[in-house]
Amino acid sequence: MEELSVSACVPATTRESRVKKPDWLRVKLPIGESYRQVRNLVDTHKLHTICESGNCPNMGECWGAGTATFMILGNICTRSCGFCAVATGRPEPVDWDEPQRVAEAIYLMKVKHAVVTSVDRDELKDGGSIIWSNTIKAIRALNPDTTLETLIPDFRGQWENLQRIIDVAPEVVSHNLETVERLTKQVRIQAKYHRSLEVIRRLKEGGMRTKSGIMLGLGETKEEVIQAMQDLYDNGCDVVTLGQYLQPTPRHLPVVRFVHPDEFAEYREIGYAMGLDYVESGPLVRSSYHAEKHIFSGRK
Repeated sequence: MEELSVSACVPATTRESRVKKPDWLRVKLPIGESYRQVRNLVDTHKLHTICESGNCPNMGECWGAGTATFMILGNICTRSCGFCAVATGRPEPVDWDEPQRVAEAIYLMKVKHAVVTSVDRDELKDGGSIIWSNTIKAIRALNPDTTLETLIPDFRGQWENLQRIIDVAPEVVSHNLETVERLTKQVRIQAKYHRSLEVIRRLKEGGMRTKSGIMLGLGETKEEVIQAMQDLYDNGCDVVTLGQYLQPTPRHLPVVRFVHPDEFAEYREIGYAMGLDYVESGPLVRSSYHAEKHIFSGRK
């Protein structure tokens, strides 16, 4: 299978174009019958996936394996994070039929473990949490043997909206910290570091298996990464993913450095040593990468 350099998928700034992409940042072209089947299902059911909207480098691998991360509540976000490829603007009205379409697609794909995420819908009083709840219920009704991970927003700290997620109890509930505390205002303009930690804490108190993700290469120090991992652990996080940030367009934050796989491996060992239950760490790791494994402990 032909390989495609990430540099061909992700537009580079002039500064970055002078730096050769590391050999470890290579992904395979998305081809094959399984990939085409997922492509057709997504198009037929008029679904959105973060795989496409987020320019995920693992789309070929995951779609080729018959899995996808569905993005509900449209594909226009009310926030304008400096790292994210999802469009920002005024979202379309809520589509109340969307939960059933997602459930049907998962049924047709015969998905054993489904991952669902969403854009931020800060303009809605419920933050989109009712659609979230309806989607989980619809998936469970049609796919009783399918396990679920939900990658949720912070709902602006409106905890009654978060409670709707807890009430339907997905097997894993994820909320990404994304970056270290010092860089949060730059990377996640409308988000708050400690509010995200509180999301994790409240989920854990509600009995959820919790998960969060951090991007590296935005200018953070090693000490800051370890502190962020510790903060997550201290607030009840079970699973942490760490991956390389890749600039989606020239308008987004530039990559400050490419983190070597050996450093990612070191963070994995540090995470397990501090007590985290599962650490997924590598250059191409994204929130939902190998998500089906995150239901179980990764500790040896």
